[in-house]
Amino acid sequence: MRIMSAIKPVAADGLMANILLSLLTTAGLYFILITSAMVSGYIEALSLSPDVAGYIAAANGYGASIGAFLIIFAIKHIPWRRTAAILLLLLIGWDILSIFMTSADSLMAVRLLHGLTGGMLIGIGFSVISRTAAPDRAFGMLLFVQYGLGGVGLMFLPRLVPVFGMPVIFITLAAFSVVTLMALPFLPDYPPRKKPVITGQQTGRKVLVLLPLSAALLAVFFFQAGNMGLAAYIIELGKHEGLTTASISTTLGVANWIAMSGAALVYFVGLRFGRTTPVMVGLVITILGIAAFHYSASAQVFFWANVVTGITWSFVIPYLLGLCSEFDSQGQLTALAGFFSKMGLASGPFIAAGIIGNGNYSLIINSAIAGIVVCMIVAVGPVVMLDRKNKKIKEGIK
Repeated sequence: MRIMSAIKPVAADGLMANILLSLLTTAGLYFILITSAMVSGYIEALSLSPDVAGYIAAANGYGASIGAFLIIFAIKHIPWRRTAAILLLLLIGWDILSIFMTSADSLMAVRLLHGLTGGMLIGIGFSVISRTAAPDRAFGMLLFVQYGLGGVGLMFLPRLVPVFGMPVIFITLAAFSVVTLMALPFLPDYPPRKKPVITGQQTGRKVLVLLPLSAALLAVFFFQAGNMGLAAYIIELGKHEGLTTASISTTLGVANWIAMSGAALVYFVGLRFGRTTPVMVGLVITILGIAAFHYSASAQVFFWANVVTGITWSFVIPYLLGLCSEFDSQGQLTALAGFFSKMGLASGPFIAAGIIGNGNYSLIINSAIAGIVVCMIVAVGPVVMLDRKNKKIKEGIK
């Protein structure tokens, strides 16, 4: 207790706070960042079929979706720091238990529970981020941290699995949770922050609030589903096109590190140009980048397709999550956005697993493009509406 009381928290809205909040949230979803390495590991180290490997990854993701949804109802009533500590301890336990699972069914059950726990932790992280002064920037830092750490995992884990088996991945996940648990006491309390949000009283009719909010949530879902459906099988796609594991892992690691520039751009640019232009331009470039994967037989095309889609992924999603936070002051709706995000991240691999067959990667690529197109259609309404609202507020201030 004396040690805890002697710890001085970092500044609530400073750079270090955003980094630590990103670390907390990333601990709950690090398994998602290395999904392609896990799917490849299930296939290579455990000799599972590609579709079963995809379904296990989907179970992990759907567990996270359920956890992110359940935490919505408790977020205002729980001590978030103490709850986060408990969840981190549980995550460590599930990862260690996963090492000893010998069948696909038992492993799927444990990974489902792991995802459930991680999803609750993600929901807490999202809700606390929404209480910061600039959620868009905080989400940008979150993506910056995720891509940096995800790049490390994708660079080395696919090379280590053939030597040490799947335990090396589960031990890595557990170690990450341990580090996060040690960093937790340095975060400030973050009580609910009063800030102007769009309400039924402001618009006159509640439906005018629900429609753009629903569209924003669906945009998050389709964006994540489109990207993750392809990302889950990206290592196997490279192998299918004749690329080596060493080449693929190097490509994914470097591409993830370069992709950090997209999140950094969000952090430093913020809403200077509104949301409409960056979101729409980012989605168009995403579609072009995904389409380039049809030519993955070329190592250069495979590399640059990963770089481009990585940058746009880390650039667009902070704006979409920040968009949802505009309707929120307590953190509940932002946690709901986390639920839709995890549903998308789980549904992408689930759909891909159902259509991969004997290696139908072209259909997976086209499905990913379709998901981004739908995201663009449903996102345009809320981003334009909020840009107009913010413009009126600025003109009123002047």
